[in-house]
Amino acid sequence: MAGKFVLQHTADGQYLFNLQAANGEVVLTSERYMSKDAALAGIASVRINAPIDARYERLTSSDGRPYFVLKGANGRVLGHSETYSSAAARDQGIDSVEHHAPEAELEDRT
Repeated sequence: MAGKFVLQHTADGQYLFNLQAANGEVVLTSERYMSKDAALAGIASVRINAPIDARYERLTSSDGRPYFVLKGANGRVLGHSETYSSAAARDQGIDSVEHHAPEAELEDRT
């Protein structure tokens, strides 16, 4: 099974999506969107940008843990990862997004 995008409402009525790997682990969480159409456009943008390694920004949190953000061609953040225990684990997360996002199914929980 490939990964899947899970689209849902937030507590404040906005929308967000998570990309889950085949094992159910969340590997990317989107920004919040005001409309469902905007969230669906965000998913489409992740599908397009995920395979492009240059779109990932490899960062370190204030407590020293690595994480990443995926950006679109316009530089806008499309989603971010959790924090990881090591740079190698972060890079495995990026690899998962690169491979799962383009073909991931959509589960609409809205």
